[in-house]
Order: sequence, then structure tokens, then C-alpha cells
Amino acid sequence: MNVVLRKIGNSEGFILPKELLDRHNLKAGDVLAVIENGDDLVLKPIDDSFERQLKAAREVMDQYKVALQKLAE
Repeated sequence: MNVVLRKIGNSEGFILPKELLDRHNLKAGDVLAVIENGDDLVLKPIDDSFERQLKAAREVMDQYKVALQKLAE
């Protein structure tokens, strides 16, 4: 599969075909690590589930801060 490097604003990038995105369960906003392996470049999805869970926990703790403080007493 070939993709073309294109000018995107002040940067450059490429567009991945929908079939490839679907096959690897990727969507807009997903973060990929670029790994150099000799002359090759490897794209690997980064699992950010822990960070998302931590953010959700902090939001709940902020929302119920007073109640959690009372429970801790």
C-alpha cells in the first residue's frame, strides 16, 4: 500500500485509507507512536486507556470532593 506525503499547513503528513483504519480500529484523534527501525518507520497505536481512566477519576473526585472528604473523616 502506498500513501503520498502531502503539505498540510506548515507541516507534512499522509492520509491513511479508510479500510486500513477500520482494519486496525483507528479513528481521528487516536495517537500513534512513530518508531524508527533502521530505514523503516513503524506506526504503533498508543494505548491511552490508563490516562483516560485517571482523568475520569479526577473529574469524579473534583465533583464529589466534599462528600469524599466527609467519608474520609
